[in-house]
Amino acid sequence: MLLRLFRKFALPLWPALLGLLVFEALQIAGSLALPTLNARVIDDGIAVGDTAVVWRLGAAMLALTFGQLVTNILAVACGAYASLKAAQHMRTAFFAKVSSFGFQEIAQFGTSSLVTRSTNDVRQVQQFLTMAMSIAIMAPFMAVGGLIMALTLDLALSWTIVATVVLLMAIMVWAIRGMVPSFRIMQERLDAMGSVLSQQLSGLRVIRAFVKEDAEKKRYERVNDQMTDAYMTVGKYFVTLFPLVMLVVGLGEMAIVWFGALGVEAGTSNVGSIMAFTQYLMLILMGVLMASFLAMMMPRAEVAAGRIREVLETEPAQTRLGSAESVSHPGLLEVSDVTFCFPGAEAPVLDSVTFTCRPGTTTAIIGATGSGKTVLMQLIVGLLDPTSGSVVIGGVPAEELTAEARSEQFGYVPQKPQVFGDTIEGNLRKGNPGATDAQVQSALRTSQAWEYVQGLEGQTQYRVNQNGTNLSGGQRQRLAIAMALVRPSPILIFDDSFSALDTQTEARVRDGIAQMGPRTQIVVTQRCSSAARADQIVVLDEGRAVAVGTHTELLESSDVYREIYSSQTGAAHE
Repeated sequence: MLLRLFRKFALPLWPALLGLLVFEALQIAGSLALPTLNARVIDDGIAVGDTAVVWRLGAAMLALTFGQLVTNILAVACGAYASLKAAQHMRTAFFAKVSSFGFQEIAQFGTSSLVTRSTNDVRQVQQFLTMAMSIAIMAPFMAVGGLIMALTLDLALSWTIVATVVLLMAIMVWAIRGMVPSFRIMQERLDAMGSVLSQQLSGLRVIRAFVKEDAEKKRYERVNDQMTDAYMTVGKYFVTLFPLVMLVVGLGEMAIVWFGALGVEAGTSNVGSIMAFTQYLMLILMGVLMASFLAMMMPRAEVAAGRIREVLETEPAQTRLGSAESVSHPGLLEVSDVTFCFPGAEAPVLDSVTFTCRPGTTTAIIGATGSGKTVLMQLIVGLLDPTSGSVVIGGVPAEELTAEARSEQFGYVPQKPQVFGDTIEGNLRKGNPGATDAQVQSALRTSQAWEYVQGLEGQTQYRVNQNGTNLSGGQRQRLAIAMALVRPSPILIFDDSFSALDTQTEARVRDGIAQMGPRTQIVVTQRCSSAARADQIVVLDEGRAVAVGTHTELLESSDVYREIYSSQTGAAHE
């Protein structure tokens, strides 16, 4: 997974990667040359008392060290640039993919999981790439180069290097095999903790209203304890791993000093060569340690990369591949034998629903809770695709329209009013970026929002908090209605969008919409008093359109509608 992400997002940044390779190679070459120069200082200078050699070689070592400093800075800069840009492109691709998801994919992954994947998981991969693009070059060059240089100095001591490296590799294999599943569990529990926290924050008012603070605290404590247990499991490997590594490194140093001293005593080795060999051994061990550190980071990064790739490789069930860019009869909507069933569900939410909305008319959708009204609206605007049947918009089948052309046909207010962390004006321009100030003000007046907007600091420049938390429910709903009205769309869809408004305010809004010109309206409502104003009413019952007609006709012909009417008015129709 990591390799796939590297090829897709980091490899296109090849100039920075090439610079990283060149500068790292120069730095490592300097590191490999220094022990040899140091050995010559000892054997050819200090041992024989030749100070000229000491000064000359010392100056060369100083220049080489300064060159290493410069090349290291340049290498780090190239590596950081490449990793940061790769992470940027990764987040952009992730956001673009999630933006193409429908409700099915969002439900599959979960909102909190998608947030964690786009933040924590991307950060894990970025940190790994930052380290890997340096260590992956440095570690093998240092280990192999140091081994070659050390063997040229004293072949007899090479067994100490081999033994040390074998022990380190065995320790790392043991640690990685244990950490990979632990990291996966840790990321899953991080998702769970984020989900609980987001639910508690969004439902804070309900929690306080039912005095469930203690229960929610215990719920959070449980997921927090599970998260801590996962971190403790990983931590046990880390606290065991580093002492074992340092023990092996210490044993390797002890072996080289011990057996090297025996060689000097026997006259088969020089002091300078043994010191250089010790430094090369440290370079080899440093290379192995860096590779080991990278290997310890790899399991968590691999898990994170897999979670990112899972999202990037998910193809939305809902496709928008139409090519038609306009409709022939704006405002006309035909729903023909539409059935929709969620994947894995035993029964369809909608079953063979059929009705037609003529241009400039108003259609009310009414029915009991769970009868499929909201799903029907989502099918019409294109948030879901029907399992069977068809939706024809303006004389063109919906699936033949481009996403942009289909969106232009609707001004849509969802059941839960959605506003954004932006100014009042910025919210209205989400759906119509080219709206003039007069159009913005007209939409606010029509939705009956202008009165409260005038009382806000800055008026249309007043900044709304995320999800409109600094507005009341009715204010959010009127602002959402204004966002739909500012769009020059031939069809307006209100999915129970007047529920937070009193009947007088609703009447003023409806009258204001009528004065804006002939536009097709589809109004989902629970109120028979609201439905009575419509040109036709579609009665849904358990996902089926059991009756279509005017208020008067349905009172005469529909038992379901009469029951709804009686429950609201308290009197039976005669």
